[in-house]
Amino acid sequence: MNPVAQVLAALEALTLIAVGMLESFFFRSPELYPIFLIDPDEYDAVALWTRNVGVYNMLMGLAVVVGLVLVHRAQVAAGRAIILTISGMHVVLGISLVVTAPELWLSAVFEFGLALAVILAIVLGDRRAAARTPSDAMTAA
Repeated sequence: MNPVAQVLAALEALTLIAVGMLESFFFRSPELYPIFLIDPDEYDAVALWTRNVGVYNMLMGLAVVVGLVLVHRAQVAAGRAIILTISGMHVVLGISLVVTAPELWLSAVFEFGLALAVILAIVLGDRRAAARTPSDAMTAA
């Protein structure tokens, strides 16, 4: 995996973990209203789901970290597969968010935008590496 893809994946992991912490522990904060659109009279009603989604996001972020560790431990295919899976899920989740809650379009763009950037960096990096490999072999011969 190329360095750009790794940096973007690390950013995705940190974002998922940070947002998960906000969702799980700080969703009642009035400063976060623009992100979550939760009114104070709704706090108790949404607490179960908000905390659950927060834990879900933190675990997804940790899975991306595991993928990066695998990449650095010469388990590139396994790490790449984990990162691509989590990123692919977040592309779909971001699109789902904007369709079901258009007022959260900015959150949706960040969710699927960063995930899509990770996927593109991995796929384009793989293509570039594959394109270089045959010429490198010819040069060595």
